[in-house]
Amino acid sequence: MNRNYQYQHAFVLGCWLLFCAAVVYIMIVVGGITRLTQSGLSMVEWDPIMGIIPPIGEAQWMDVFNKYRQSPEYIKINAGMSLDAFKNIFYWEYGHRVLGRVIGLIYFVPLIFFIVRGMVPKDWYARLFGLFILGGLQGLMGWYMVKSGLVDIPHVSQYRLTAHLGLALVIFAAMLWFAMDFLRGETRANHASSAYLKATAWVVIIVFVMMLSGGFVAGTKAGYIINTFPTMNGEWIPAGWLSLQPAWRNLFENPVMVQFLHRSIAVLVFISVITGFVLAISERFKTAMGVVLAVMLVQVSLGISALVMKVPVALGAAHQAGAVALLTAALYAAHVARKGRQYS
Repeated sequence: MNRNYQYQHAFVLGCWLLFCAAVVYIMIVVGGITRLTQSGLSMVEWDPIMGIIPPIGEAQWMDVFNKYRQSPEYIKINAGMSLDAFKNIFYWEYGHRVLGRVIGLIYFVPLIFFIVRGMVPKDWYARLFGLFILGGLQGLMGWYMVKSGLVDIPHVSQYRLTAHLGLALVIFAAMLWFAMDFLRGETRANHASSAYLKATAWVVIIVFVMMLSGGFVAGTKAGYIINTFPTMNGEWIPAGWLSLQPAWRNLFENPVMVQFLHRSIAVLVFISVITGFVLAISERFKTAMGVVLAVMLVQVSLGISALVMKVPVALGAAHQAGAVALLTAALYAAHVARKGRQYS
């Protein structure tokens, strides 16, 4: 196969993976909205095959609604909810689940087609099928998360919620990185210094950790308390941050500590991106890291605004979308520092 055909195949594969990553991006944002609108527990059953068909007609809607009426969330929080109100929350969760199935289709069907046509290099088979397996596990993780809120307490486990988010981010990051491998090439670039390579890797890692901490913020509803900035109710270190025993539980279950940690990690992200940008200036990478810096500043503004306004749905969703955009920019900067075009 000559270089021109190799390039054409790489371009097609890269665009396909980039499109899949974009849909996963939307999926993550829709998941955030589902959480913000308290819609995640509206579907009390999981049907991977027939679950794509929504209720049709009054009888089917009443059947679904009656099942929800038996759930802890309805009994303890939404007692007396009307059918129309139920439909509003049902459709967010339904859309989230259907979008997951759509991602599976737009990934798996083209993958088989590309393999049959001989467009996928054999050394990529494991990576691309591995991504598909991760997608299936993500569906199972989503239901495992929802089940935690269908037992006694109408509240999903923050541990399962963060695991669900984390796996989605891993899938998104892998898709994006593989897409850039095909579109930009896999040739190792040796013109970036060791310090800058480490800086870009650290930015990706700390942004990922910040997003996981955001999962615990969502899971403990920590964003709805202490809505002041830059201090927390006038204190730099908030009262009650170590109120749980044993002490490690505060990191994941104490809303005060969870919010404090999220703020602290955000400061680390800020410092890390500024450091990376300073290094980039002297190494001709200021454009890529400049994008990271710009997205980070927007994300900081969205985060502060969402906090002080007690997380309205629109701002909360924008903040989650901004976090994924920041991860995207960080991955791009890391890729530019490491790889380049392999076809000429």
